Amino acid sequence: YILMELIKNSMRATVEYHGIDDIDEYPIKIVIADGEENEDVVIKVADEGGGIRRSNMNRVWSYLFTTADPSVQKGFVDLSHVQSDHDRDSPLAGLGYGLPISRSYVRYFGGDLSIMSMEGYGTDAFVHCSRLGHHSEPLP
Repeated sequence: YILMELIKNSMRATVEYHGIDDIDEYPIKIVIADGEENEDVVIKVADEGGGIRRSNMNRVWSYLFTTADPSVQKGFVDLSHVQSDHDRDSPLAGLGYGLPISRSYVRYFGGDLSIMSMEGYGTDAFVHCSRLGHHSEPLP
């Protein structure tokens, strides 16, 4: 779920920033750092999708915050034409819970999710996954 969310966000940002015709010139890069001696496995998802405004960086972790066009949310109200949960007409973004839930999932397992962004260029997302056996399940 976490990687799907990050890649989906990168794809949407890149298409919205550069347009669908130039998409091949701006690939989304995924790097996995996994060495025997590494404390964590780190996955980086990097795009050139225009970045996130610095004033919005803290808000990306808030539920219901979205950068998607408000017209996208109309698709959630009118579901009369949708055939299934994964219909082609289902919106790609707009609810504002993808990043907060992703960060909660990875933190539950002893890792973390962080985002570094350069407005006008792109965004790098880092998923730090704790190696198995290094942390206990965080129970209350």
